[in-house]
Amino acid sequence: MSLLSQARDIATNTAHTKWLLPLLLVVDAALCGVIIEKVPYTEIDWSTYMQHISLYMKGERDYSKITGSTGPLVYPGAHVWIYTQLFRITDHGRNIERAQYLFTLVYLGCLGLVGGCYRKAKVPPYVFPLLILSKRLHSIFVLRLFNDCFAVLGLFAAIYAYQRDQWHLGSFLFATGLNVKMSLLLPLPAMGVLMTQKLGSRESMTQFMIIFQVSVLFGYPFRKQAFSYFGKAFELSRAFLYKWTVNWRFVPEETFLSKPFALGLLGIHAALLIVFGVTRWIKPSKRSPRQFMKIVMPQAEPRDQDVMAKRVTPNFVMTTILTAMMIGMLCARSLHYQFYAYIAWSTPFLLWKAGFHPVVQYALWGAQEWAWNVYPSTPLSSATVVGVLAITIGSVWWGTRHEYVGELKGVIDDHEHAE
Repeated sequence: MSLLSQARDIATNTAHTKWLLPLLLVVDAALCGVIIEKVPYTEIDWSTYMQHISLYMKGERDYSKITGSTGPLVYPGAHVWIYTQLFRITDHGRNIERAQYLFTLVYLGCLGLVGGCYRKAKVPPYVFPLLILSKRLHSIFVLRLFNDCFAVLGLFAAIYAYQRDQWHLGSFLFATGLNVKMSLLLPLPAMGVLMTQKLGSRESMTQFMIIFQVSVLFGYPFRKQAFSYFGKAFELSRAFLYKWTVNWRFVPEETFLSKPFALGLLGIHAALLIVFGVTRWIKPSKRSPRQFMKIVMPQAEPRDQDVMAKRVTPNFVMTTILTAMMIGMLCARSLHYQFYAYIAWSTPFLLWKAGFHPVVQYALWGAQEWAWNVYPSTPLSSATVVGVLAITIGSVWWGTRHEYVGELKGVIDDHEHAE
């Protein structure tokens, strides 16, 4: 085999990811150590988290009274539980270096899970280096210590479990991530469609009950102040400051703060979910949208449930959940820098799934990475953030147009004839 042929094989043969992923983990572990030792720690929210936990440890359970130097506690119960453990391990938050090394372990755990998800989806090796090249992502984990690190850990742990047909475990892990930060509400609509096809409607309800019950469990310490807890931890009407926005700096501040702008984004979000739902996410069912609705709440399990479930592959699971997550990011009223934790490991997969040439994949990833490292954001950087998200989502929709198409029309015609 020639040198060029060997290089092509290493870049495209998925068998090589078996040794490539451990190699990347070792390289990135060393990189994280260098970052901690050489790059100054940046204080943003860590001290506030610790102030919140200090009040919690003293017995305060009213969210409206748990405040810190940068604001009140606005995260659900799993965040409180995790940072309570960190509070104890890091000498009440004073041992920053120890916290950084703990977050390095979280980062490497995330990277391992993300790589595992990529392997299950049969992503080629040339995509994998993008998983460790992000400057902003390393900053979020080991220099800023944001709680989004634990939310994204829950997200990819859940995806990995779902890919392996461990649905109860996956729902527990997803619920844990959701109860760190409510950003994980974004993929729930797609997960409902996914689970209906994979598990059937009744078992899908079981999964959502697991998510609900785990959420209640994490909120249990605040049961006597439930109104305050749910009002703050899952607040959907939160105010946004123009000076911190990463994605909408290119629109005037007056527009950014306006109600029509917020409602417009909500409308676009809903429209994109519907478009993907009826044209992409229900494809394994081999049904039209009207026929699909009949299996959401069926009189009896569809006769082809087992066959339908087999079409929900690990690749499809990952594509569906991450696309829904990115739609939410595109239509978010305001993104802050820590939200890149959800985007950085999703974009390489989705750009590959869209069918772009590898050079284009790397170019778009590079443009996105540049934009997220501009501080403070500018009209150009924010337009790039939104532009790459829009290109990614639109291209995934186009790139998946032929999946299941071969049999789909005939099956739909058969169903309609039977009716």
